[in-house]
Amino acid sequence: MKIAFSPCPNDTFIFHAWVHGLIPGAPKLDVTYADIDITNSLAASSNGPEVIKISYAALPWVLSEYALLPCGGALGKGCGPLLLTSNKVGSIKDPTLIAGKRVAVPSERSTAYLLFRLWIAQHVPGGVGEIVVLPFHQIMPAVRDGLVDAGLVIHEARFTYPSFGLTLLVDLGNWWEADTNLPIPLGAIIARRSQDLSAIAGWIRASVKHAWTQPEVSQQYVLEHAQELSPEVAQAHIKLYVNEFTEHIGEMGYQAVEALLSRAAQEGLVPKVDWAALGYQS
Repeated sequence: MKIAFSPCPNDTFIFHAWVHGLIPGAPKLDVTYADIDITNSLAASSNGPEVIKISYAALPWVLSEYALLPCGGALGKGCGPLLLTSNKVGSIKDPTLIAGKRVAVPSERSTAYLLFRLWIAQHVPGGVGEIVVLPFHQIMPAVRDGLVDAGLVIHEARFTYPSFGLTLLVDLGNWWEADTNLPIPLGAIIARRSQDLSAIAGWIRASVKHAWTQPEVSQQYVLEHAQELSPEVAQAHIKLYVNEFTEHIGEMGYQAVEALLSRAAQEGLVPKVDWAALGYQS
């Protein structure tokens, strides 16, 4: 079975047991490790893998072929994207200063970018200038080096941005949580509707439980793919993004997904979602 997910610690931690044949009855996996912008594109292609990790923001475009699975994804509080600037710009906390500026983002169909656009609509009436799509690990160096005026970052950048001499302009997760009292729907696991969705969800849950009960087993695999992160940062990443919503989205998680995508549809940022056709929800 073909699967695509990021090399980030949360995804490798979650899928380690399945990837390494430790889940009884689960098929062997053919894994593609890719940045979220690439996985979003793969899901929109005609020959995308059977299982794939995408941004919730990309979900409305792929629901004809894929169903949302209720486990394995990334939702939570205190884990949202950050908008960063260099110290020269970021030392002034007026968000309107990024009006007309050049901003790097990890994907135009990422949840981070969707939250950014919703926030911009409320706080920067003139909007920003040019949007530059970069792999997430290139964004902070681009801001530091003055190639862009600001950068929208995700994942472990929450822990490492001070080492690049950057300043937090706004935590979009805090903004979303204060506005909705809901978790942030970041990454979704989807599977082709032609597959046995119940079985796939079961294998993913088994892999999550294996990771939780034997975390030391996955450590080497996680660090091999963690793009030179220290073990401490990788562990902090896992602790932040792998939580109760990973095992099951639950009612609050589905409410968060609906809130995000409904708001975005109202703003004309994504197609309207038929919630009855969202996917497998057991």
